[in-house]
Amino acid sequence: MNYTLNQLQIFLKVVQTESVTKASEELHLTQPAVSIQLKNLQDQFEIPLTEVVGRKIYITDFGREIAEAAENIINQVYAINYKTMAFKGQLTGRLKLSVVSTGKYVMPFFLADFMKANTGTELIMDVTNKNKVIESLENNEVDFALVSILPKMLNIESLDLLQNKLFLVGSESKKFKNGLKTKQIFENLPLIFREKGSGTLQAMESFFASKDISVVKKMELSSNEAVKQALLAGLGYSIMPLIGIRNELRTKELQIIPIKELPIKTTWSLIWMKGKKHTPVAQAFLKHMNQEKSKIVSEKFDWYEKY
Repeated sequence: MNYTLNQLQIFLKVVQTESVTKASEELHLTQPAVSIQLKNLQDQFEIPLTEVVGRKIYITDFGREIAEAAENIINQVYAINYKTMAFKGQLTGRLKLSVVSTGKYVMPFFLADFMKANTGTELIMDVTNKNKVIESLENNEVDFALVSILPKMLNIESLDLLQNKLFLVGSESKKFKNGLKTKQIFENLPLIFREKGSGTLQAMESFFASKDISVVKKMELSSNEAVKQALLAGLGYSIMPLIGIRNELRTKELQIIPIKELPIKTTWSLIWMKGKKHTPVAQAFLKHMNQEKSKIVSEKFDWYEKY
């Protein structure tokens, strides 16, 4: 046997996602690269690790046993790396975060200096919708989560980071007269919505309900990026977080449509379960956030306050 650590890591990710496509996305590799490494690993076993039925990949019982062994091996490698760093007096371990999809425009700026200063720390950050973020927090799978609307049913602690502003946004192709009433604007616009479980969708629906506004739902898309591309193509309008459209506003590809009742304002908050016993890495990161958050907001988000 001459399998590599890279092959084991790739196979483990395929098992976890049950998809070569999803595994390649999470590993930031091409699908052919993942398929080649999967085949190279399989060639070293006489018993199949996977089966393909139709277009779906299934993991065999033998494959799951190999995946469990692979996970143990990988964890031991991490342990060796951490012990080496710890012996040198460096902070070591994993920092695990779950971030709502639009939070990917926020969280990296709060992570950058901490990760640079602590090279023995490994970052694992899952970017997904609000429902899955809350689920991972509730299941104790992560140290912290970043949300823009606090969950009501969980006993949590939180640290506020940045105000979240949501505006009505569309392409520059159509001009709007000043003085139009809010209902008039929304009831005549084809609107693009985020998927169920999205914090942005929750904010939109609450706004429409509070204003007794009926809207025309043009389509539903599963990410902020997908919505943005639809707006750029002229497929409709949407209420979007300002944080994700900075470049498009600069280049005048998108416009904020002025409405008196907007923006909707919520708060980006780092949250964790009340009473959670933090690892040394998580403790150090929380201390860093408390000390540096105001400086980071001032330096990295100064443009944000102009809107």
